[in-house]
Amino acid sequence: MGSELKDVLRERDEMPLSMLETPADGLHAILGGPTLFHLQGRRDPALFVSVLMHGNETAGWDAIRGVLRGYLSNDGFELPRSLSLFIGNTAAAEQNVRHLPDQPDFNRVWPGSQTDGTETHQLMREVMDRMADREIFASVDIHNNTGVNPHYACVNVLEHQSLHLAVLFGRTVVYFVRPRGVASMAMAALGPSVTLECGKVGQRYGVEHATEYLNACLHMVEIPSHPVAPQDIDLYHTEAIVRVPPEHDFTCGPDAARIRFPRDLDAMNFRELPVGTLIAECDDTGSELPLDVRDEHDRHVADRYFTVEEGRLLTKVPVMPSMLTCDPIVIRQDCLCYLMERYNDHLDEAG
Repeated sequence: MGSELKDVLRERDEMPLSMLETPADGLHAILGGPTLFHLQGRRDPALFVSVLMHGNETAGWDAIRGVLRGYLSNDGFELPRSLSLFIGNTAAAEQNVRHLPDQPDFNRVWPGSQTDGTETHQLMREVMDRMADREIFASVDIHNNTGVNPHYACVNVLEHQSLHLAVLFGRTVVYFVRPRGVASMAMAALGPSVTLECGKVGQRYGVEHATEYLNACLHMVEIPSHPVAPQDIDLYHTEAIVRVPPEHDFTCGPDAARIRFPRDLDAMNFRELPVGTLIAECDDTGSELPLDVRDEHDRHVADRYFTVEEGRLLTKVPVMPSMLTCDPIVIRQDCLCYLMERYNDHLDEAG
């Protein structure tokens, strides 16, 4: 089925009210593919919201349904601010997967990506061009996690308005510049931009939290341009991305594999792990590090963070991981986790 799909942009100025009763896995039958809606509100420019960049991360669409139900009128929607809504990978949502086997990751192909040349890359360029022509108030990209994580917002530039948007979601904020090609990084060229990480799929609070946030954004007259007070934010910086090389098999638990991560690996997220913390047990690696770790300049830095001693993969320095997951598909398609450092002492660099 996937090979027949064409990632072309559909654009509409009205939304059928029946869509508000449609879960994510039913959108492809209605829309046929990625669709950009422009819904008029009392104020302009529009709030840009992107959902379903990953087909199995449904909190964003469920939150949008809740938001729009609150503004129903006899003539459609009476929104306090115009809303441009981009619904992304409907084909993957239909199958409840991150992306189909022959598709790129929709959140790695926005302008600025390290890759190019697909219809999906062109699609995201078209979305950006449309929104550049219209201008935006702010951009919000909504995701779920697969591991145990707190709710948090991400920014890709240290800029006062984006930081204010982030702390509106919560005091935990992550600043990152890799991976490239994500929606929030591209849209930051057009205005204040954040990514929301709303916990695991199926957790009601994630949908409620995103719904409250979007309502707050739609009611904002302006976004503050003064600095965020240091006591109001816990800012982290993603230093490195950790992946399992494709030639290594792995498991989370006691099953036989070259790399055996703990069953509760994701319980380490957003915890400061001391030197010597056990990350995995390894077979037949000697002193070789079985992980691919790259810093934000794409340099190999595994030996900066980890060491192998008698078949045990241990932390070499204190680290704080995020997005640790035991989902083998996510680990293969994306990564095992990210490594972070505290970054509040860089707040004065924000512009």
